[in-house]
Amino acid sequence: MRLMREPAVLGMVALRYLSATVELVAATLMLRSGKVATAVSINAALGLFGPLLFVVVSAIGIWGLAQGGDVSWARLGLIGLGVLLIVYAATR
Repeated sequence: MRLMREPAVLGMVALRYLSATVELVAATLMLRSGKVATAVSINAALGLFGPLLFVVVSAIGIWGLAQGGDVSWARLGLIGLGVLLIVYAATR
Protein backbone atom coordinates (compact mmCIF):
# COMPACT_ATOMS: atom_id res chain seq x y z
CA MET A 1 0.00 0.00 0.00
CA ARG A 2 1.42 3.35 -1.05
CA LEU A 3 1.54 6.11 1.52
CA MET A 4 1.54 8.92 -1.05
CA ARG A 5 -1.79 9.29 -2.82
CA GLU A 6 -3.00 11.43 -5.67
CA PRO A 7 -4.62 14.69 -4.53
CA ALA A 8 -7.87 13.83 -6.32
CA VAL A 9 -8.16 10.54 -4.43
CA LEU A 10 -7.50 12.27 -1.11
CA GLY A 11 -10.18 14.86 -1.88
CA MET A 12 -12.70 12.21 -2.86
CA VAL A 13 -12.00 10.17 0.26
CA ALA A 14 -12.20 13.22 2.52
CA LEU A 15 -15.61 14.16 1.13
CA ARG A 16 -16.90 10.60 1.52
CA TYR A 17 -15.72 10.55 5.17
CA LEU A 18 -17.49 13.88 5.67
CA SER A 19 -20.62 12.41 4.10
CA ALA A 20 -20.52 9.38 6.38
CA THR A 21 -20.13 11.63 9.41
CA VAL A 22 -23.09 13.78 8.36
CA GLU A 23 -25.21 10.65 7.81
CA LEU A 24 -24.33 9.26 11.24
CA VAL A 25 -25.04 12.57 12.96
CA ALA A 26 -28.37 12.82 11.12
CA ALA A 27 -29.33 9.29 12.14
CA THR A 28 -28.47 10.08 15.75
CA LEU A 29 -30.54 13.27 15.64
CA MET A 30 -33.48 11.34 14.20
CA LEU A 31 -33.23 8.75 16.94
CA ARG A 32 -32.90 11.32 19.71
CA SER A 33 -35.83 13.40 18.49
CA GLY A 34 -38.19 10.43 18.51
CA LYS A 35 -40.60 12.38 16.30
CA VAL A 36 -41.52 11.37 12.79
CA ALA A 37 -41.89 14.98 11.62
CA THR A 38 -38.37 15.85 12.77
CA ALA A 39 -36.93 12.68 11.23
CA VAL A 40 -38.60 13.48 7.89
CA SER A 41 -37.16 17.01 7.96
CA ILE A 42 -33.67 15.68 8.65
CA ASN A 43 -34.09 13.09 5.92
CA ALA A 44 -35.14 15.82 3.46
CA ALA A 45 -31.96 17.75 4.22
CA LEU A 46 -29.93 14.59 3.57
CA GLY A 47 -31.78 14.17 0.29
CA LEU A 48 -30.37 17.50 -0.86
CA PHE A 49 -26.89 16.83 0.50
CA GLY A 50 -26.42 13.42 -1.17
CA PRO A 51 -26.74 14.39 -4.85
CA LEU A 52 -24.63 17.50 -4.35
CA LEU A 53 -21.89 15.41 -2.80
CA PHE A 54 -22.13 12.88 -5.63
CA VAL A 55 -21.61 15.62 -8.23
CA VAL A 56 -18.69 17.18 -6.35
CA VAL A 57 -16.92 13.86 -5.77
CA SER A 58 -17.46 12.89 -9.41
CA ALA A 59 -16.10 16.25 -10.57
CA ILE A 60 -12.96 15.76 -8.47
CA GLY A 61 -12.53 12.29 -9.96
CA ILE A 62 -12.96 13.57 -13.52
CA TRP A 63 -10.49 16.36 -12.79
CA GLY A 64 -8.02 13.77 -11.47
CA LEU A 65 -8.41 11.68 -14.60
CA ALA A 66 -7.85 14.74 -16.79
CA GLN A 67 -4.73 15.73 -14.83
CA GLY A 68 -3.24 12.27 -15.13
CA GLY A 69 -3.80 12.09 -18.86
CA ASP A 70 -5.12 8.55 -18.41
CA VAL A 71 -8.34 9.16 -20.33
CA SER A 72 -9.06 10.92 -23.62
CA TRP A 73 -11.11 14.12 -23.69
CA ALA A 74 -13.93 12.29 -25.47
CA ARG A 75 -14.17 9.73 -22.68
CA LEU A 76 -14.00 12.45 -20.04
CA GLY A 77 -16.93 14.13 -21.76
CA LEU A 78 -18.88 10.88 -21.75
CA ILE A 79 -18.15 10.34 -18.06
CA GLY A 80 -19.34 13.88 -17.29
CA LEU A 81 -22.47 13.31 -19.37
CA GLY A 82 -23.11 10.09 -17.46
CA VAL A 83 -22.90 11.93 -14.15
CA LEU A 84 -25.36 14.55 -15.40
CA LEU A 85 -27.77 11.87 -16.64
CA ILE A 86 -27.67 10.13 -13.25
CA VAL A 87 -28.51 13.39 -11.48
CA TYR A 88 -31.25 14.14 -14.01
CA ALA A 89 -32.80 10.68 -13.61
CA ALA A 90 -32.64 10.91 -9.83
CA THR A 91 -34.60 14.16 -9.84
CA ARG A 92 -37.41 12.84 -12.06
